[in-house]
Amino acid sequence: MAATKILDEMHADDASVRPHYRPYADWLAAMPGDRIAEKRAEADLLFRRAGITFAVYGDEGGTERLIPFDIVPRIIPASEWDLLQRGLRQRVTALNAFLHDVYHDQEILRAGMLPAEQVLCNTQYRPEMQGIDLPMDVYAHIAGVDLVRAGAGEFYVLEDNLRVPSGVSYMLEDRKAMMRLFPDLFARCPVSPIEHYPDLLLETLRSVAPAGVRDPTVVLLTPGAHNSAYFEHAFLAQQMGIELVEGQDLLIDDEMVFMRTTQGPRRVDVIYRRIDDDFLDPLAFRPDSMLGVPGLLTAYRAGRVGICNAVGTGIADDKSTYPHVPDMIRFYLGEEPLLANVPTWILRRPDDLAYALAHLDELVVKEVHGAGGYGMLIGPQASRAELAAFRARIEADPARYIAQPTLSLSACPTFVESGLAPRHVDLRPFVLSGREVVMVPGGLTRVALREGSLVVNSSQGGGTKDTWVLAR
Repeated sequence: MAATKILDEMHADDASVRPHYRPYADWLAAMPGDRIAEKRAEADLLFRRAGITFAVYGDEGGTERLIPFDIVPRIIPASEWDLLQRGLRQRVTALNAFLHDVYHDQEILRAGMLPAEQVLCNTQYRPEMQGIDLPMDVYAHIAGVDLVRAGAGEFYVLEDNLRVPSGVSYMLEDRKAMMRLFPDLFARCPVSPIEHYPDLLLETLRSVAPAGVRDPTVVLLTPGAHNSAYFEHAFLAQQMGIELVEGQDLLIDDEMVFMRTTQGPRRVDVIYRRIDDDFLDPLAFRPDSMLGVPGLLTAYRAGRVGICNAVGTGIADDKSTYPHVPDMIRFYLGEEPLLANVPTWILRRPDDLAYALAHLDELVVKEVHGAGGYGMLIGPQASRAELAAFRARIEADPARYIAQPTLSLSACPTFVESGLAPRHVDLRPFVLSGREVVMVPGGLTRVALREGSLVVNSSQGGGTKDTWVLAR
């Protein structure tokens, strides 16, 4: 994995096209350049008309940006996806077992596999959830697991997103755009469908309804139109045929949740929340929150409403927990991990801290609570001043950070201003856990559009690609 050579997902070392890309490469070679340019412009127009945007916090005036979309798909052969799917199912099952354990018997802490203070003193741990039984013992109903490919082509898990993972709307819209732009391509390539994701998501949400509720009412709780992922909230609510609500639209009566409607209050059985724990209930968490529902935690603890993802899931996707997931798989499932972690130094450990400080210009350093590509250092791309400033931050509070090697992420051909060029990519499959663990074949491929950049986040200048998992 330390090799600096970048794996090209479409081309082998001898520049020949890899077998799973050949039908696409033949098609692309036969396409005139002006036709490709027309299709790229048409794709931009499709996304603009659909309002497929995201907001960047701190941006001037909170302006919304069009998410860049690349028309070259990322193609994954069926055999490769089979391994990924099995590994993802294994990993998310173990993470749910961990969450149930830390809020119940805490066997993994008693076994000394994680320091108890790391879990129980973590800001994402919610003591209010201790001893609460959830349907099927599932906490992370929707997980977005970030995968990267490095070295000789192995996939590694970069991080687990279990709180309010986003991006699935871009996955679905990317596919819709490709099918509209290039219908002939789908006749050439046996691409597995993903359009049924909203149906799978709704089925997963309905599975956590309170006992005895046969036809549950499900709503999607959004912070509102100013949230960076509001397009996705509205999109998913529309696709599932459920109401999109804000905190002010809900009320609690007799430990039950009701939605205000023109016909009067209507009982709500399941809330797909896209609001962080801190803002869900001002009576339980942040009293200054204007986004949540006063008394919601009381109704939840009483079993009168299901919430997806469960309150308290953040402890399992904290970056200080990430290094321990392979041990969780062994501890709870008695299996060896099918997907490897990226080697990680935990900087609250003195030896790991000393190594990281001595090799800061070679490593990627991340805040354990950071997200979106913020609060991190990419050593090889940092200036001396940036290295010195980050060193001081680490030394002031080592427990806030982890460090990892700078991976040579795989690259996919991508249309940029100069033409077709390799750009680094990652992959976020979406794993749904309810009565069973399911996922659609593929996920959101994010691409770093800046030459040499390893940061794929849309807020940091990244774009997206359609992900094709071949059916055979």
